[in-house]
Amino acid sequence: MGKRSKTKSQKKARENAIHLAQEEFSGVPHSFVFHRGQVGKNMHQLIEDVRRAMEPYTAVSLKVRKKNTLKDFISIAGPIGVTHFLVFSKTETNVNFKLARLPKGPTLSFKVLQYSLVKDVVSSLKRHRMHDQQFTHYPLVVLNNFGTEGMHIKLMATMFQNLFPSINVHKVNLNAIKRCILINYNPDTQLIDFRHYSIKVVPVGMSKGMKKLLQEKFPNMSKFEDISELLMKAHSNGGVSRQAAEGGGASFLVRGPGAVSRGGEPPCSQHCWALVIIGPRMTLQLVKIEEGLSEGDVLYHSFGHKSEEEIKAMLERKEKKLRLKEERRKKQDSDLKRKQEEREANKNKSLEGIRKKKLCQKQEEGDSDAEDPGMAEDQKQDDHSDYEADLEYYRQEVGVEPDEDLFPGAKRKRGSFRSLQPKKKFKKSREVAGNKKELRGEAAREGSGQKMKPLGKNKGLLGPKFKGTA
Repeated sequence: MGKRSKTKSQKKARENAIHLAQEEFSGVPHSFVFHRGQVGKNMHQLIEDVRRAMEPYTAVSLKVRKKNTLKDFISIAGPIGVTHFLVFSKTETNVNFKLARLPKGPTLSFKVLQYSLVKDVVSSLKRHRMHDQQFTHYPLVVLNNFGTEGMHIKLMATMFQNLFPSINVHKVNLNAIKRCILINYNPDTQLIDFRHYSIKVVPVGMSKGMKKLLQEKFPNMSKFEDISELLMKAHSNGGVSRQAAEGGGASFLVRGPGAVSRGGEPPCSQHCWALVIIGPRMTLQLVKIEEGLSEGDVLYHSFGHKSEEEIKAMLERKEKKLRLKEERRKKQDSDLKRKQEEREANKNKSLEGIRKKKLCQKQEEGDSDAEDPGMAEDQKQDDHSDYEADLEYYRQEVGVEPDEDLFPGAKRKRGSFRSLQPKKKFKKSREVAGNKKELRGEAAREGSGQKMKPLGKNKGLLGPKFKGTA
């Protein structure tokens, strides 16, 4: 049987689902994580780990070349909906990190005091929890101690919060939340801790033996005499703490609106979340906040505070710089317009010269075919008479009309001279030979005094025969 075609309602439902998915995907924040300048091997690995933490709404396979500039990334980010840049750089003494909001900023500059890679964090754990299914959904962002006074603190909290899509606590699916990013601010030291955790859900209200029994891996019951010993075994909250301690994280009790089921366990409304750190870890220090993409005014600087006079002088310098920039732009536009006009004028002038040159060449070619008006009539007649004499001499000596190649300067009409000899080739050649011999014989008789015997009628024109005399 052939494949059953879908109905109109099924096709329409599929199109609506695709449209909603595209709207949802385009409406969430997206990010680029890359570096600027020359960085080391560990920095490259840190960038890869941060990209892993920012999944799934980040460019995992972003390729960065040395010749790429920040404008290249900005030009690409607009059409594909990228909203944030996470830029790492390295100097001789520091590792720097910038968090920028597209397209008009602001830009937060941090100094990375300490960092740990994922491989280092995982190697320090007794039991780590990392698998690919954790990165199919965006993580849960938790901000701590960002409620203190200060506009720079609130701006930092807003920037970190908008890195990931917002969560509706009444409609969220708890089974989809498998990771957590914790950002903690310490008011005393003014440092920021960045931590990345994996969430482990443990049900509350049943014994440890029951939880083992409901898991996919069946527990070892060789040491029990009855199954009731496994089911009735006392459960203490310390078990969760030990699990969290083994994972290197923390645990807390959560009461959610929906049931959570993990690892084959039955869904329950009350459960415990254990956080297992998976990395990377970073300790950041805010340096400054700028308008725009690292090119505007400095809104906040942690190492220096300016007075009102200094701020006023800075604004005046900026206005002067903008005025000079506008004047240079106007001058460049006027110079460009003037050069274009000069180029057009030179082009028209060149075309006119080429046109005149071609006209002169045509006139010269037409005058070469005509006779030279300065030549005298007698000179033309003398040249013509000499040419006729040469032609007549050639006819008398050879007996045929001369070829055109022998006299290239001759201008005569075709058929002006008629051949005096027969048209057959072999007869013509014999007659020519006879004429030549006859002429030689006459010359010889004149020199020796001999008489020429008349030719017979049937002797032909092969030449005279001489008879010697005593």
